[in-house]
This record gives sequence, structure tokens and C-alpha cells, in this order.
Amino acid sequence: MSIVVTGSTGNLGAFAIDALLRRGVDPGELVATGRNQERLEELATLGIRTAAIDYEDADSLRVAFKGAEKLLLVSGSELGSRVAQHRNAIEAAAEAGTELIAYTSLLRADTATSLLAIEHRATEELLAASGVPHVLLRNSWYFENYTSQLPSYIGSAQIAGAAGEGRISAATRADYAEAAAAALTKPDQAGVVYELGGDEAFTMAELAMEVSRQTGQEIAYQNLPVDDYTQLLFSFGLPEPAAQTYADGDRAVADGELFVDSGELSKLIGRPSTSLADAVATALQPINR
Repeated sequence: MSIVVTGSTGNLGAFAIDALLRRGVDPGELVATGRNQERLEELATLGIRTAAIDYEDADSLRVAFKGAEKLLLVSGSELGSRVAQHRNAIEAAAEAGTELIAYTSLLRADTATSLLAIEHRATEELLAASGVPHVLLRNSWYFENYTSQLPSYIGSAQIAGAAGEGRISAATRADYAEAAAAALTKPDQAGVVYELGGDEAFTMAELAMEVSRQTGQEIAYQNLPVDDYTQLLFSFGLPEPAAQTYADGDRAVADGELFVDSGELSKLIGRPSTSLADAVATALQPINR
């Protein structure tokens, strides 16, 4: 068996490599791919084959995917470019005769109304048209979307957003990576669609309460109209398209699009997903040193 993991030098892909190794996949059966040559060299010391790729470089994908039986296609991070990039990867996998593609998509991407869903839905359509067997890993939000901002929350004593009272079924990148590893190592995954999210959903106000509890500092949640939140993100230096996309993500939260109670994530990984309290505590450790 040969499993190629894209984005292995990034967060989700790196966790997926770790999860596959813990599940007993031989390092020699893994191909770690990405753009960070230094990180690829580190992975090579584990006996993992590596290949430098760029989603924009179709030739690099063809070389890296040659002989791949399975492929973890971690969605690209460049908003607006992902459909073309994913097309390159899917075509390279089809050319290589890949037997299964696992794609990290978005929760209910086929019906979601968020701007973020557009490229995921288009990629799912490309997969369907390609004829390559595939499994869809439709992920809700990452805890890291929030925990990475803890210093800002603490410094300003508030969390701003436009999510209203919408509930968020977040999980850590490591949780979702474990799910990807499970799908890649389970039999009969072609055609399976997983709607994945954490076991314990929370609102942004509840996130603020948990950060307050663990820091001993009062942190308030300030709910803003979507347009106001867009302008706030823009004022922080985000490009306008990105600010619009992320603010619209909060609008989708408010509309219930990032909530799921299927329990599929914990079933797939064989353990409870990371709790809000644990995610916050882990993120606070380097801050509290």
C-alpha cells in the first residue's frame, strides 16, 4: 500500500502523517509531500518517502503521485485559487491510477451557503466527474481558528464576531487528521461521506466564558453585524476578500451551518473528540509560561 499525503509540511497534513504512523502504516508506504523542504527532510529521517510539490505545478504532482494507491488531498489554503489547484491534484491522481482519494472538505459542503463552501463544493464535483473513487471528510471548524487568537482575546478582553448564538461543533486539527488516517486505513471507503464535528458544540459566548474561567480575566463576546465584522477584520490587515469570507463564515455559524451532532468524528477516531476546555487549556500553556 502506498499513501500520499499532501500538505505534509503544514498543520493538518503533518498530524495526518503522525496518525497514520500510529495506526501502524509502515513509513516506507508513506509519501509526504509539501513545499517546506526543511520539514520534508525531517520526515525523510523517519524513513518516509518525500516529494516537493506545488498545487500550481501539475508536473510536480504527477511525479509525486506516481504509483499512489491512496491520496489524502488536504485542501489548499489560498482562497480563490483552490479549485484550479485541486483540479491539478485530482487529474494527477487519476493519471496515476490512484484507487482512493480522501478529500478534506467542509461540513455539508453540498448545501452550505457560506463563501468558504463554494470551492469545496466545486472540488467535490470535480472528484465526482473524475471517476476516481473517493471519500469526503467534511470538517466543521478547527478549534485553532479560535485558540490561535487567545493572546488577542486576552489583550483586548473581548472576542469579536458575527456568529450570534450559533453553535459550533469544533474539533482540533489533530482530531480531524486522526479521522483522515482512519478513513485511509479502513476498507470500503469509496463513496462514503463523513459529516465531522466535535462532540460538544459551543457558542462564541460560551467560548468567552471558558477563556474567562481559565485565565481569571473577564472576556466578553461582542456580536457585530456581518458588515461591521468584515470592516473590523479588514482594519486588522486582512485583504478585503479574506475579511468578507471569514465574516461570512461567522454568518454561517449564526445560521447553524457549523453545527453537527452525527457523532461521526468520535466514532471514526474511536475516542471522544477534544473538548473546548482541553483545547483552551492546551493553547494557554505557552502563554502562561
